[in-house]
Amino acid sequence: MTNKFHQSILRAYDIRGIYNETLFDNDAYFVGKCFAQILIRQNLNKIAIGFDGRISSPILKDRLVQGLLESGIDVFEIGLGPTPMLYYSVYELNLDAGIMVTGSHNPKDHNGFKMMIKNQNFYGENILELVKILEQDNFVKPQRLGKLEIVDIKQNYVSRLLQDCILSMSESGLENDLAIENFNNQRKLKIAWDCGNGSAGEVATMLSNRLDAEHFLIYNDIDGDFPNHHPDPTEAKNLQDLIAVVKQENCDFGIAFDGDGDRIGVVANSGEIIWGDQLLIFFARDILEKKPHSTIIADVKASGLLFDEIKKANGKPIMWKTGHSLIKAKMKEQSASLAGEMSGHIFFADNYYGFDDALYASIRLINIMANSSKTLSEMLNELPKTYSTPEIRINSSDEQKFKIVENLKNLLVKNGENFIDIDGVRANTDIGWWLIRASNTQPVLVARCEANSLKNLEIIKQNLREKLTYSQIKIPQELQ
Repeated sequence: MTNKFHQSILRAYDIRGIYNETLFDNDAYFVGKCFAQILIRQNLNKIAIGFDGRISSPILKDRLVQGLLESGIDVFEIGLGPTPMLYYSVYELNLDAGIMVTGSHNPKDHNGFKMMIKNQNFYGENILELVKILEQDNFVKPQRLGKLEIVDIKQNYVSRLLQDCILSMSESGLENDLAIENFNNQRKLKIAWDCGNGSAGEVATMLSNRLDAEHFLIYNDIDGDFPNHHPDPTEAKNLQDLIAVVKQENCDFGIAFDGDGDRIGVVANSGEIIWGDQLLIFFARDILEKKPHSTIIADVKASGLLFDEIKKANGKPIMWKTGHSLIKAKMKEQSASLAGEMSGHIFFADNYYGFDDALYASIRLINIMANSSKTLSEMLNELPKTYSTPEIRINSSDEQKFKIVENLKNLLVKNGENFIDIDGVRANTDIGWWLIRASNTQPVLVARCEANSLKNLEIIKQNLREKLTYSQIKIPQELQ
């Protein structure tokens, strides 16, 4: 059997494509076989495999497992669940590697693979190495077939999430010393949850059942057709049902997850959306109160306010590239306590493992709110005011998007304008900034603008419009 990967599925930090158009069942089989060769070279042979709720995930998972087993790798299959549960299983079961079959927040006909080896992300050049192995047909014949073991790790995962929660309960009541110690100081929270029919639904239900709060769950049944709304909490239209529940039930806040549960969206009691960089301010303050001078990382799309607030709280802010694998690698390099992205990936390494886990981020938010006398809206309104656009997606092709960014960079150099090119171009002025970067997961350019006043925001947007017009890019409605 021979195979060739479609070039478009090889992403910066995972493999992802359109099922039966650019990504096929045989690709999963050969991802397993090629990944196995990399494990064998390092004398590793134990891997965890999980999958999300998409219609194509079970067959892709089966073919992936087949490729691994035929190559002599022992597979521990953890079943359907969120991506962070797969990451957790590698730690909990002391395994060598993990692969998650997931299309994350992309459309329902997309799917792919997120990979890790020895608690390190597998991305970039590593993914290209899979291609080399396939092209060279460089497969070592195994001495034996691998063994398959089915492992139900959900209860352990939920218990680990609750380990750091001050509202944790068992069937007999408050569960841990932290919960008992804080019980008398807490107000009774009302929390809305929107799982978007994604793979976090079952775990979120189990989690809420063991939290001493009043809960309102919507769309927690896992359905790969995503019948209610698309599971991407970075888009306001996908949070409207959650906002409605928060307002109707007078909840303290609402929590939403993406398709594979590694990204969080949050809605305040007023119905306002708390974007990823705003949420990170609250998490940063909480950590820096206990661990001053901690390093905290955020991606290039984050507000300038976030970096200012980290400094004010005696933290060390670092701006870095967008992408969960890239952020995790930078965290390890800098021994950072916390990191986050505008997209809702939040990484805790103070008391947790350092991977992006929206369910664990929920626990940390619950702790903050249970101990606060303020509402989330009050906390938001106390932040210095800036004015920004949401993330704006500009359709492009995978072939053209990087060329466009490079052309814009060259234009800024020619004009002598100030910019940062960590990831795309972030053009800075005294009144604000604009960003253009190429998405690593979709055929789009991502833009964002921020300024210190509404008037100045229009100036920043006009500056960006001029640059886009120069590059012959159609101006999106959000920038007009």
